[in-house]
Amino acid sequence: MNALRHRSTLLATAGAAVLALSLTGCQDGTDTDSAAQTASATAEATQGQATGTTAPAGSAESNGSTAEGSTGNAGGGDSDTASATTPVCAAGDVGITAATQDGPPYTHLVLTAKNTSGHSCRLTGFPHIQFLESHKQDVPAVAKSKPSTPVVLRAGEPAYALVKLSDGGTDEDNEPVSAFSVVLDGDSTVIAVTAPGSGGVAVDPAKALTGYWTPELRNGADDF
Repeated sequence: MNALRHRSTLLATAGAAVLALSLTGCQDGTDTDSAAQTASATAEATQGQATGTTAPAGSAESNGSTAEGSTGNAGGGDSDTASATTPVCAAGDVGITAATQDGPPYTHLVLTAKNTSGHSCRLTGFPHIQFLESHKQDVPAVAKSKPSTPVVLRAGEPAYALVKLSDGGTDEDNEPVSAFSVVLDGDSTVIAVTAPGSGGVAVDPAKALTGYWTPELRNGADDF
C-alpha cells in the first residue's frame, strides 16, 4: 500500500511538471510538445530510481566490488629454500680425494669431495670411513665440527672433512693404510679412496676421528 501511495505521488509530481512546462511553453512561445517530452523523460527517470533500478555494469559501484575481489585473490610466493629442494649428493655426484695436512708426523688427512655431477646437490652429515678390514666400525665423528647450515655444492664446488689418523706418538698401535672406504649419507655405495704418499698413511684405529663436511677447509678448527 505504501509503495502504491509513493508511486501515485511521483506520478502526480510528474503531471504537475508537465502542466507547468506546458504553460511556460505557451507563454514563451516554445514548442509545447518538446516541453512535454522533457517532462515525461524526467518522470520516467524518477520512477526508475524509486523502483530500485540497479547501477549499470561498469559504474563506480560495480568496479569497486571487482577491485576488492581481485585484491583478495593475491597469492604468496613459494617459501621453499634452495637447500630444502636440492637433492642429496650421491656417490656418483662427487669425486673424493685425500691429502695430508701440515707436516710430520702427519696425524691428519683432509678429504675433499668435489661436485662433478653438473648440478647442485647437498652433502649431508660426515664421511663414514673404514680404514682397515680388521676394524669394521665407522670412524667416530666430532659433533662440534657440524656446520650450522646445510652444505649445498654447485657444480664443480668442493667440500672438506678433516680426519684424524693418530696422536703421532711412537708407542701407538699404528697400521699402514694405502686405501680406505668412504660412504656418504643417503647412499650405501662404497667409495674407494687412495691414501696420499707412496707408502700410505699410519692409522691408529683407537684414535681415529672425522669431522663433518664443511664448505671451507677448517685447518685445525675442530681441535681433534
